[in-house]
Amino acid sequence: MAIIKNAMLRYRVLDRCFRNTGRNYTLNTLLVEVNKELREYNGPESEIKRRQLEYDIQFMESDQGWSVPLIRSRDGNKMYLRYDNPTFSISNEPLNQQEVHIMASAMEVLSRFSGAPQFEEIQEILPMLRDRFGLKNSDSKEVIQVESNIDLKGLEHLNTIYEAILKHQVLNVTYQDFISKEPYILTFHPYFLKQFNNRWFALGRHSINQVDTWNLALDRIVEIELTSEAYHPTDIDWNEYFYDIIGVTIYEDKPLERIVLSFDESTAPYVETKPLHATQKLLEKGEELLIEIHVRPNHELKALLLSFGAGVTVIKPKWLANELNTIVKSMMQKYSL
Repeated sequence: MAIIKNAMLRYRVLDRCFRNTGRNYTLNTLLVEVNKELREYNGPESEIKRRQLEYDIQFMESDQGWSVPLIRSRDGNKMYLRYDNPTFSISNEPLNQQEVHIMASAMEVLSRFSGAPQFEEIQEILPMLRDRFGLKNSDSKEVIQVESNIDLKGLEHLNTIYEAILKHQVLNVTYQDFISKEPYILTFHPYFLKQFNNRWFALGRHSINQVDTWNLALDRIVEIELTSEAYHPTDIDWNEYFYDIIGVTIYEDKPLERIVLSFDESTAPYVETKPLHATQKLLEKGEELLIEIHVRPNHELKALLLSFGAGVTVIKPKWLANELNTIVKSMMQKYSL
């Protein structure tokens, strides 16, 4: 996708230069303009060479591109490139084959969400987009599946909370947790929505407890009502707040710990290609893979480690290894014949 994104950016820069009647562009000056834009948006590693620029221009002139009306004029040893018609722009032209492919792929992904309550508008937008861009499906067979359970309980509240966050609205939430026998009402100032393991959670301020990091699972919400109470803003950086954990549960009494793990040969490739956490660091690689992560232990960390079965061994800390050992022994008792 990065390659496609960079290509489209390059075409747009060239289009802008070719339309500019106030300046003459050579291949060298075009290359400077293109790389300047690439550096700004995607870093210096995205810069291109002159040969790639020539390929880009050839593509724009081709039938697969936009058949741009490009003329080349010489002034001494310099050759300048511009549109024959300065009012021409690839933005005004029908989608080319590459753009149609990109648009069709994006719409296929969007269509997987069309049944979810918070994406109801997609049902109406997709047919109009298909008609506008000529994206008629010749084959109705599905070729992609997104991990999203549209029947998940609580999704009907997602859009309400999202709108309340944007509009700084306070909510009265009727909530039924797993401990209380009856639902109860709490006044909630929503700040952030987070998805983990196909469940949605809302983070916000509990008015009575005055805690800004109160966590509500959307599937435990019974009802939501808007209130006229003044909204209490927060300056919490939620990406920073969740950085030290796996999942959504933060135990205030659990400090940041160095977790050392050993993975067997069959499990190691999965952990190398999909790190457990952003802090994952390779310590040793041989018959087994030894890594470390720095996180605050919680239930989600234990569940993740248990999901690897016998493929992982907790080296440090010992208390975590002992807790998992207790869980495994309890499982063995339940499944023993």
